[in-house]
Amino acid sequence: MATHRKFIAKAITTSEKGNSGDERLQQAHSIEEFDAALQTTKNKLVVVIFAASHSKHNRKLYHFIVDLSRRCNDVEFILVMGDESDKTKSLCERENIVKAPHLSFYKNMEKVHEEEGIIVNHSAVIQLHSRKDVENLIEQHRNDNKLIVLDVGLKHCGPCVKIYPTFLMLSRQMVDTIVFARMDGAENDSCVRFLKDMGVVEVPTFLFIKDGDVCGRYVGSGKVKLMVKYLDTKRIEVTSINIRKA
Repeated sequence: MATHRKFIAKAITTSEKGNSGDERLQQAHSIEEFDAALQTTKNKLVVVIFAASHSKHNRKLYHFIVDLSRRCNDVEFILVMGDESDKTKSLCERENIVKAPHLSFYKNMEKVHEEEGIIVNHSAVIQLHSRKDVENLIEQHRNDNKLIVLDVGLKHCGPCVKIYPTFLMLSRQMVDTIVFARMDGAENDSCVRFLKDMGVVEVPTFLFIKDGDVCGRYVGSGKVKLMVKYLDTKRIEVTSINIRKA
């Protein structure tokens, strides 16, 4: 556990050590421990974080994963320090991990999705807490004519967790041309009403907003390539809904 303690020491300050909140974050030190951890999760979604002790992104990654583990009781989290020992190196080799940090998603012991070299950067995604926040964001970007992509999800939602790293990655790659925002649909009454007015019945739903209108949407945690195509082309042919009139 020495390497794990070193990782946490890098990730949190001295004042936070007494309340790290990482009790739901398991650590696997070998292939055997990793397989055993997956077996105990049954049919739950499992997020596996492959990290390296020398990575400069340890702090952000650690807090990001701990925050997710606190909020998502229906998702299990496993940490693997790839450079901890020959055993963890063998595990990374078996799982085809070549770059850290790396997130892999498993269900029923099968890998269903992965994100290589993910770097957590919350500043690229704007957190919205009400309909008013959405309207203010639209006004802020009225003159620059930017497309706004709003990720609407729920805290206790496995598919929302699965696709969020991809959303973060896209937000970094397109920060100069597209505005990325996020809303927890169950955070308060205003958010609940906003989802109802926008016709959001499944999560995660991604709303594409231009000049105050919802000009497109993507529903689900799969088909990431389809979402990227939407963003790349900006040719979204869906019935528009005016946010102020809805």
